[in-house]
Amino acid sequence: FSKNNMSSKLEPTITKCGGHENWTKVTFKPDLVKFNMTHLEHDVVTLMKKRVVDLAGCLGKGVKVELNGKFLPIKSFENYVDLYLSQADNSESKTDKRPYEKVNDRWEVCVTSSDAQFQQVSFVNGIATIKGGSHVDYIANQITTHVMNIVKKKNKNAAATLKPHAVKGHLWVFVNAKIDNPAFDSQTKETLTTRQNSFGSTCELTPAFLKKVEKCVLESILAWAEFKQKKDLKKTDGTKKGKLIDVPKLDDANQAGGKNSDQCTLILTEGDSAKALAVAGISVVGQDYYGVFPLRGKLLNVREATTHQQMENKEIVNIKKILGLQEDKIYDSIKSLRYGHLMIMTDQDHDGSHIKGLLINFIHHNWPSLLKIPSFLVEFITPIVRATHKNGNVLSFYTIPEYEAWRESLSGSITGWTIKYYKGLGTSTSKEGKEYFIDLDKHKKDFVWIDEKDGDAIELAFSRKKIEARKNWLRQFEPGTYLDQREKRIKYRDFVNKELILFSRADLQRSIPSMVDGFKPGQRKILFSCFKRNFVKQAKVAQFSGYVSEHSAYHHGEQSLSSTIIGMAQDFVGSNNINLLLPVGQFGTRTMGGKDAASPRYVFTCLSPITRLLFPKEDDLLLDFLNEDGLSIEPTWYVPIIPMVLVNGCEGIGTGWSTFVPNYNPRDIIANVRRLLNDEPIQQMEPWYKGFKGTIEKTATKENGVTYTINGIIEQINETTLRITELPVRKWTDDYKTFLESMLPSAKNEDPFLMGLDHHSAINRVHFEITLSAEKMKIALDEGLLKKFKLTTTFSTSNMHLFDAKGTIQKYDTPEQILEDFYHIRLEFYGKRKKILEDNLQIELQKLDNKVRFILGVVNGEIIVNNRKRAELLLELKNKGFTPFPKKTKAVEAAIAGALLDGEEPPEDNTETAEGVRAGDYEYLLSMPIGTLTLEKVQQLVAEKDKLAEDFEELKKTTPKSLWLKDLEALDRELDAQELQQAKDDEHELAHMVGNTSRIVRKVGKNPRKNTKKTIASENTDSQTNDNSQAPTISVTTATTQNETAKPKKGGGGKKGAAKKTEVDNEEDDGLDITLRQRLAAYNSGLSAEHS
Repeated sequence: FSKNNMSSKLEPTITKCGGHENWTKVTFKPDLVKFNMTHLEHDVVTLMKKRVVDLAGCLGKGVKVELNGKFLPIKSFENYVDLYLSQADNSESKTDKRPYEKVNDRWEVCVTSSDAQFQQVSFVNGIATIKGGSHVDYIANQITTHVMNIVKKKNKNAAATLKPHAVKGHLWVFVNAKIDNPAFDSQTKETLTTRQNSFGSTCELTPAFLKKVEKCVLESILAWAEFKQKKDLKKTDGTKKGKLIDVPKLDDANQAGGKNSDQCTLILTEGDSAKALAVAGISVVGQDYYGVFPLRGKLLNVREATTHQQMENKEIVNIKKILGLQEDKIYDSIKSLRYGHLMIMTDQDHDGSHIKGLLINFIHHNWPSLLKIPSFLVEFITPIVRATHKNGNVLSFYTIPEYEAWRESLSGSITGWTIKYYKGLGTSTSKEGKEYFIDLDKHKKDFVWIDEKDGDAIELAFSRKKIEARKNWLRQFEPGTYLDQREKRIKYRDFVNKELILFSRADLQRSIPSMVDGFKPGQRKILFSCFKRNFVKQAKVAQFSGYVSEHSAYHHGEQSLSSTIIGMAQDFVGSNNINLLLPVGQFGTRTMGGKDAASPRYVFTCLSPITRLLFPKEDDLLLDFLNEDGLSIEPTWYVPIIPMVLVNGCEGIGTGWSTFVPNYNPRDIIANVRRLLNDEPIQQMEPWYKGFKGTIEKTATKENGVTYTINGIIEQINETTLRITELPVRKWTDDYKTFLESMLPSAKNEDPFLMGLDHHSAINRVHFEITLSAEKMKIALDEGLLKKFKLTTTFSTSNMHLFDAKGTIQKYDTPEQILEDFYHIRLEFYGKRKKILEDNLQIELQKLDNKVRFILGVVNGEIIVNNRKRAELLLELKNKGFTPFPKKTKAVEAAIAGALLDGEEPPEDNTETAEGVRAGDYEYLLSMPIGTLTLEKVQQLVAEKDKLAEDFEELKKTTPKSLWLKDLEALDRELDAQELQQAKDDEHELAHMVGNTSRIVRKVGKNPRKNTKKTIASENTDSQTNDNSQAPTISVTTATTQNETAKPKKGGGGKKGAAKKTEVDNEEDDGLDITLRQRLAAYNSGLSAEHS
């Protein structure tokens, strides 16, 4: 024992231990006099007892703890925790109420829920840290992060409301830890301040334990989040009061909010122009009971929106304020509202239907009782088509199917009728607006609630939980479905299943391309307009977008159209493998992924020479052209000679489905098409991006798709320098530079990883050189350069959804499946094309024969042309057996649709004469110039006929497959020409690079598109590379020899082929760089096997 403030002590008493166990006994007797005490107070005794109990909990079952002669029944830290929770509800097991885990010998953790605020009971080496510290934060942060992730998955709305500190506030954490050399904030040792990396151990909570914690606390956290959301939304509630003056653009009804408010109607319009029409109409009925408020675009889908999004959405807040809606209120009448009726006034198109649906969804999600009140929600319909007869009769049609049915009832003839299409409410005049409101009952339709099936239909359309059901809903869609607007009352389920579904279908078609041509509707309209205009001369993108909008019935914004045009012309790495339009100007680069494109009014474009090779003109007459707004427009789909959806890939998100198809090599696709044509098995194709020099490695294969890893290129130059010369596809240079700069020394970066950065990249070429210390270099190498510098990304082919030829969504697991489906459709069209060509040649032969007979008849005087009535002459030609050739029906349809190019003849006059002969039947004879009615012309026509007969016999021997092969040869030659030009451009760029002192030379592998260069970056010499611009090292003699093997095949030559051969053979005369010659020669040599 010690005395006098421990300045003196007694000698210890040491006796021989007789037992088999070693032990230590410490006796403590407080010096009461020293503390001016006569006895130990109750609080002190209680505190001492608690410390004994703490000791028992921390030491565990290995040590028996006795208090006042009694052993404490606490055998573990888990038992100790139960002392705090002894008043817990016994309806559940203790394990469910307080998950416990002994992570290792140094850490024990137990967690339960806390109703008020964050609580903790913790020990460090047996010391009670009553204020917690870094060890408690270490555990609490793991739990908080896990719970936040779970909440984000299960309830996005709650996740937006919750913050980590709010989740932590619902936790009660118990921790028993052993820490090396613990540091505390004071002598009382109430708070641990040791940093986590100095604990001497780790405590990574297991997924099983976190799952138990989630079950324990999640319910209370979500309940609190829901309460918080409702409390916040209450702040946006409206009230029933008089005229509102603080809502911009609201024309409030004079009686709104007053004693007659139940008779008032609020008209919500689609935009300001629609409001102007409504205001014009209200002038007829007066503004006492009608208010108008314009919506800006589409309403928020509140079913999937967060509380914050709803509170920040001005439309939502204003509608609640205008109507006087209150959160969580159940309405059995409309007496408490500022307006008794809500009228929706939108365009009669698909987007208008979507706006109606979103508004119905808004009411149903928050106040479903309102939808059950008769006549609360109504819609105002306007005509989408008006037919006016010359006698003054006017017919209005409120749906396109209704109009088309009427037109078909007239056998397609609308002579005497003037048709006007109303693209939106803004198309109607103020006069027409007044006419609508004069006959208000005709244009007003009530929505009616029958039973819960109506609510189920609304949820089906808008709930995230109904994704699979929504897919089935769309699969069951039947073309021709529409809502009969003659009905006065509209069931909510009918609106969803017969009108809103049309929007969902259209949205899907806008987002998911066709397997046949790889296009979405906007892209197809652009190509159609290119062919119609014969778009070979450059024009500004802004001007051309106006042309497309006018000639293809494009109903969306021209800015969006211009962006699509620019996208079809882009050719940087990661965009198109084959751009169908030429980029003349700044169309964007890989620096910013195309976002650096110039304004549409500054850049020019036109058709690329390769486009008509991919989409042959001969196919135009075979296509099924659509009709919209009385205008024949683009076809259902084009039929290219290779599947463009594989060439340029696609991605999109629509209602129910999304899609992603990577790019593939056109050469590989062509080679596989040839294999199919030759009845050979096709080879597996791998993703490929033009100009990409990195690697694309297959990392996982599943039944429904393959996962690929895309690697950039990074190599170590010396002990402190790395060079990056390629980024993963669609990782843009500017973004990556920002990432590297974040690793440099700065005020915010206390521990920078990099010492320096040199940026040498060009617009379409990547080149970074970075310096770092030897220590950081070792860390990077150990972790892996690609991973450390984020030069690897992944994508999968498990989501390749496309519309098939019948317009049905199909899922494809491999690109080969897409190719095979495409092959059968394309081959069928070659058969149709062959038939059309044969028919046309027969017609031309007949025409030539008739022309010879006609000229001889005129020369011999058998046919008198001069001074006769045209009708008599036509009848004579008929009687003499001349074949009539009226206008070509298919050709005329194509001409209307714009498939005929500029300069081709318009349809002929087919007015029928009294004798049954049409005026255009013999125009091919009567339109011959007088100078051709000679014997010399007869000889010329006979020669033409003989030549045509030979062509006809040759065509009859030709198979559809051989026609396809011929088109593929022409495409191959154009790809060769493009690669030749690209090689020249690359060589020119290298020659003019700043600081370029040597030419980059790469070795040639078995296939020039396979990169066998071994660098630190690749980490796998077997992976595929996309680089098709390598510079092989071979002799000039070899280059010449190999060039000769690359000549066009028999039957595929012609002037183009000859010109190309001359161009290659005369490389020396043109001053072409020897390295370029070698590169082209080796490239052609490597491809020769695929060209065979």
